[in-house]
Amino acid sequence: MPDLPDFGFAPPPFDAAKALEQIKRALRDLKLAERGNGFELRGKRVTELQADGAVIAARLARRLALTPEWDRLRIESAADQRKFIDEVKKRFERWERDE
Repeated sequence: MPDLPDFGFAPPPFDAAKALEQIKRALRDLKLAERGNGFELRGKRVTELQADGAVIAARLARRLALTPEWDRLRIESAADQRKFIDEVKKRFERWERDE
């Protein structure tokens, strides 16, 4: 497939601070409790978020546990932000089903 012209438009620069607020809002909408730099479900830490310059460093629990194993993710674009929120929703459904 040939390269499509971009018509001189560039995607807007990624604003990590604004994206972090949007992610936190989405996590609160899932009824996760915000504690410090992370979010919990029934007292168990499920995700941690840290703004690091133009990137958000995130940790996401593999399973719902008091001491979870973490998957580390870097959120560097709006696409990464959407993927992260979708992954949290998918795991949240699995955790709800397993409990």
